[in-house]
Amino acid sequence: MDTIFALASARGKAGVAVVRISGPLAFSAARQLAGELPEIRTAGLRKLVGQGGLVLDEALVLCFEEGSSFTRESVVELQLHGSGAVIRAVLFELSEIDGLRFAEPGEFTRRALENDCMDLAQVEGLADLLEAETEAQRKQAYNVLSGALGSIAEKWRANLIRAAALLEATIDFADEDVPVDVSPEVRSLLAEVSSALEKEVSGSVIAERIRSGFEVAIIGKPNVGKSTLLNALAGRDAAITSEVAGTTRDVIEVQMELAGLAVTLLDTAGLRETTDTVEAIGIERAMSRAQAADMRVFLLEHENESLSIQPVDGDVLVVGKADERNSTEFSVSGVTGQGLDELVSKISITLSERVQGAGTATRERHRIAMKNAKNALDEARIEIDHGADRSEFAAEEVRTALRALDALVGRVDVEHLLDEIFSSFCLGK
Repeated sequence: MDTIFALASARGKAGVAVVRISGPLAFSAARQLAGELPEIRTAGLRKLVGQGGLVLDEALVLCFEEGSSFTRESVVELQLHGSGAVIRAVLFELSEIDGLRFAEPGEFTRRALENDCMDLAQVEGLADLLEAETEAQRKQAYNVLSGALGSIAEKWRANLIRAAALLEATIDFADEDVPVDVSPEVRSLLAEVSSALEKEVSGSVIAERIRSGFEVAIIGKPNVGKSTLLNALAGRDAAITSEVAGTTRDVIEVQMELAGLAVTLLDTAGLRETTDTVEAIGIERAMSRAQAADMRVFLLEHENESLSIQPVDGDVLVVGKADERNSTEFSVSGVTGQGLDELVSKISITLSERVQGAGTATRERHRIAMKNAKNALDEARIEIDHGADRSEFAAEEVRTALRALDALVGRVDVEHLLDEIFSSFCLGK
């Protein structure tokens, strides 16, 4: 396998920059720059010298032996002074060494996957951890990176292998008297896995929302104060405000963090009957985004206002322009800030309650694999109910479920996904 290298830290000036070298020539390449290397997994200060004898930098050098590194290959990390000139000089010298080449995006992590240091779900967890912007995203990504999903899948897999073995025994002894009826144990094993899969599939919807962010739409009639409220919540002038009704024609999005969760607030066009073609398009978009949003904030003119979209459990109804109206109901003002803290609290509490049901699986790919496995198990249970002469068909359905679980953690049928996944990684990861 080629020996690869790349800058593993962020680009730009910094106190320290890390260059990573991985592969069979890692140690010999590092010796050409640093001379005698420090002991394995012990950092040592070394002068890095180029081919012309010019000192490039004084760096901390850290070596990892094959089998004990991130990639499970021989790895050397050079911790340099983080100036652009130093980084360029060191990378150039490495590029001049025979047998070394620049790493492709995500290639270090891809090698970790290929060398069984990580499963595919862990790779996706690492990608999410690198992109995490909120505390909830960090916790969720680290949970996946730590192998939580793979551990669950392995337990399911063990139960299904046991069930398949029992069914195979029934097939092998089809013409003989099998001393024990295995169908009760097989049913129990399949039911246990199927129930767990159903729970995880249900929880994956919320888990994916934690990863990608919740959408909260602010809806109401024109000139009720939606844009002013959005600006107040965002702390900046994200939307144009005007006394003229119908100013907002498109959906305005503002991203923020509430209760450790990524939330996108949507300011939508005022809902009313109109003959203005452009405004009508904006209202249609407002209706569509509001219905698809995870939560809606209905900004009302008065308490008894009729609504064109019916609220559902978890939506918030609040009277707008509290600075201009005397309302006995919950009200808010984007101008004075009245009721903002209570509104933010209501949104945060509602979303926080929802994430309590989040599963371990975080992506659509995970959900599809688990649904395929559950569907196969449902078919297997039907075949078992038809009697022992259908055991062969039941066993095949169990094997289908096993293949779906193997795809979940990247054992089979995922080659077409790898290029897309690793392209999102930086060069040094």
